[in-house]
Amino acid sequence: MLNNFEKIRKEKGVSLVDIADLLHIRYQTVREKINGDSDFKFGEAVKVKYAFFPEYEIEYIFRRTYESEEEE
Repeated sequence: MLNNFEKIRKEKGVSLVDIADLLHIRYQTVREKINGDSDFKFGEAVKVKYAFFPEYEIEYIFRRTYESEEEE
């Protein structure tokens, strides 16, 4: 799961549809990428970062959080 991504997205009021429109994909596909069912392509990650979250480092936004890390 991309917990940092979700936290920032919600704080800034960016919807899944906003991201889907930018990337020309379905919003369900965006949800799958955030949940870890599939991955953002590098180009998609760069587009999202600069369009919606330019003040954050790409590594922070797209850092995966795994269950063992969530338990700590």
